[in-house]
Amino acid sequence: MVQEQLNTVRQNIIQACERAGRKPCEVKLIAVSKTKPVSMIEEAVAAGQRVFGENKVQEICDKIGQLPSDLEWHMIGHLQRNKVKYIIDKATLIHSVDSIRLAKQISEEAKKAGVTANVLLEVNIAREESKFGFMEEEVETAVREIAQLENISVIGLMTIAPFVENAEENRIYFKKLKQLSVDIGEKNIDNIRMSELSMGMTGDYEVAIEEGATMVRVGTGIFGTR
Repeated sequence: MVQEQLNTVRQNIIQACERAGRKPCEVKLIAVSKTKPVSMIEEAVAAGQRVFGENKVQEICDKIGQLPSDLEWHMIGHLQRNKVKYIIDKATLIHSVDSIRLAKQISEEAKKAGVTANVLLEVNIAREESKFGFMEEEVETAVREIAQLENISVIGLMTIAPFVENAEENRIYFKKLKQLSVDIGEKNIDNIRMSELSMGMTGDYEVAIEEGATMVRVGTGIFGTR
């Protein structure tokens, strides 16, 4: 089942790229394996998937030891500052930096571990009260402050769009995030790259790709409902 659904998602990514005049290699598929057993992840690995996203620090730590060492793990969930030290050398990318305080903690732990942490800033682009993230108008100030920190590198933006029945309703938010990333990129701030745009999930990843996503986070579409 996992292999078939993974192939369907890959095909959808190719078609969305064609519609947008983009190359499929410009979009990284992150298989969101949170709450899923190792056996299902192994099915995805057997089907050629190498990049996985987890919401909880404990799950990343547990799963890494049981799976091939060449897999790429992304931290996509809300990250508490007291948990940073456990994943600082394990996560290829932290998608969910939603405060300056968290960025400072990541910087400190990365320095201790002798690594540079690549991160995305989480933007609450739809201004939902239930969501974490910087408001659109706060992002540039945050970027400039984080740019001064050691051992942390901002390489783009991330958002979790509203849960909607019709994916088209989220196009406006994906457009906004893309524009924000272009605007910040044009300011040429040292230590800041706006090369990655993590947006789009199972219900709306095709629309996100059409609007410029470089990473899509698909869980249910690959592994089925929880």
